[in-house]
Amino acid sequence: MAARRVLFIGGSGIISTSCVRRCVELGDEVAVLNRGRSSTRSLPEEVESLVADATDAAAVREALGDREFDVVAQFRAFDPGHVRADVEQFTGRTGQYVFVSSASAYQKPPARSPVTESTPLANPFWDYSRAKIACEQLLDTAYRDTGFPATIVRPSHTYDHTLIPTTGGWTDVARMRAGKPVVVHGDGTTRWTLTHSDDFAVGFCGLLAHPQALGEAFTITGDHAPTWNEIYTWLGRAAGVEPELVHVASETIAAVEPELGPPLLGDKAHSMIFDCSKLRALVPEFAPTIRYDRVAADQVAWFDAHPEAAELDGELDALFDRLVAGVRAF
Repeated sequence: MAARRVLFIGGSGIISTSCVRRCVELGDEVAVLNRGRSSTRSLPEEVESLVADATDAAAVREALGDREFDVVAQFRAFDPGHVRADVEQFTGRTGQYVFVSSASAYQKPPARSPVTESTPLANPFWDYSRAKIACEQLLDTAYRDTGFPATIVRPSHTYDHTLIPTTGGWTDVARMRAGKPVVVHGDGTTRWTLTHSDDFAVGFCGLLAHPQALGEAFTITGDHAPTWNEIYTWLGRAAGVEPELVHVASETIAAVEPELGPPLLGDKAHSMIFDCSKLRALVPEFAPTIRYDRVAADQVAWFDAHPEAAELDGELDALFDRLVAGVRAF
């Protein structure tokens, strides 16, 4: 197979870095366009770096010149205006435009499980998810009206060594090690699909330049769906402690701290199990194997080795103290 010319817009994030590395392993010619500021994740030396603000259409146009690509993978678009500018920018210049949407766009709460690509897109709780839905609708229209070669992918909670999946992140680990209880939303029994970025990359890169992917949407998640109680417990044990879990209703957390409401009520409060049969039909090599119970220790070790990243959020810590006190008052 001839090398594919792939442009990643973003390319240094939690998900996109693994996808860039996978493309390089497959022999693709890869260029990454971003601000060039990430130092957390390194890219292979074979990758061409293009520096521009991905949200500035004029800057992107200047950085790309008249170049064409087999695939443009857009990881940094979060509103319809940005996607509209991309359609104008890349019409006639790419064989495929892959938009990274979000599985949070699926109906909340889901009426049926598992969630598939036919599940309605409707999230009344989270502006982020509704913006992603609007981006998808714009691309659907562009594909139907002009044949713009769009493919939509919907990841759920995808992580690497730097992203602790709990609400408090490293602050939760710090609380566990200090002997303080950690707040778990709901009763902790809802199931939550976690996907490692390396597993995600196999499915994602398998769709690139695939003719049957054009005009289609694909969920890309793993099969590993532990409960939140399990996730917090594995994290605590990785940090060397047996954590004390205090359960607080998601609605209560949202009422006390509105910023935490949308990702809880619009996503994490619900059991989210996905069926990726549609993806596997086109990418049979997609077979996720990485489980969080085996990766939590790697995350803790990375933060221990990078104290500049292991910062306790004082405001969040105080919020958790208040929530715990409220539960214990009854």
